[in-house]
Amino acid sequence: MPELPEVETTRRGLVPLLIGETIASIFIREHRLRWPVDPMLSDQIKHQTIVNLSRRAKYLLVETTRGTLLMHLGMSGSLRYLETPVLPSKHDHVDVIFSSGALLRFNDPRRFGSLHYCLNPKSHWLLKDIGPEPFGSGFTGKYLWKIARNRRVGIKQFLMNNRIVAGVGNIYANESLFKAGIHPTRPANRISLKRLDLLVEKVRQVLKAAIDKGGTTLQDFVKSDGQPGYFQLSLSVYGKEGRPCPNCNAPIKNRLIDQRSTYYCVYCQR
Repeated sequence: MPELPEVETTRRGLVPLLIGETIASIFIREHRLRWPVDPMLSDQIKHQTIVNLSRRAKYLLVETTRGTLLMHLGMSGSLRYLETPVLPSKHDHVDVIFSSGALLRFNDPRRFGSLHYCLNPKSHWLLKDIGPEPFGSGFTGKYLWKIARNRRVGIKQFLMNNRIVAGVGNIYANESLFKAGIHPTRPANRISLKRLDLLVEKVRQVLKAAIDKGGTTLQDFVKSDGQPGYFQLSLSVYGKEGRPCPNCNAPIKNRLIDQRSTYYCVYCQR
């Protein structure tokens, strides 16, 4: 599914295309997304001009002169900017139509994405309880250490908790823990401050590398220009079950943790 780097890649690609566009209307072909799309959405946001595109965790925030369109790509969603309309495909569920004649098309085969309109994103129920951003000053080893003191949950589940840190999904949790040398099932409260400092460093390093390479294309994700991301070529352990560890050549293991595939090296990660 699109994770933080994929959403950030999409945001960066759309910034020069969308800022300054005025929304003429929103055409909804399919209301049944993860949450039903408000039938009044078009009336709420039409005639507003886009002034900024930002990201919070895995949510894309299209900020206008009055309110914000809050978009989530779900498990398989993507956004495409079209200068001129073309016939929609089967899973093209929503078009944001601009007064210039261009449009932003939301495609979502599995319909786990969402669209909401709000006046104050910080207080929106989807965003108000999300933890600090991985690149923000609030995300530190000391911050994780303090929260983890009473948490016996495995560090991978801890790291993927959106209330603790924003937007670190399964792929990048696997990769970050491998690079930090931490076993994914190690209880969060049994990891030293020094190792958590290293984990924060590796999370940022992995996410930055993924953003620089346009995200990870494993199944459905493509960038806003329709081109795939290439970070999958740099993955160390994710999807590598049975293949040699890049550090020690031992076979990479895979197990389900909280119904998510978890890849790790039993020798390099403790």
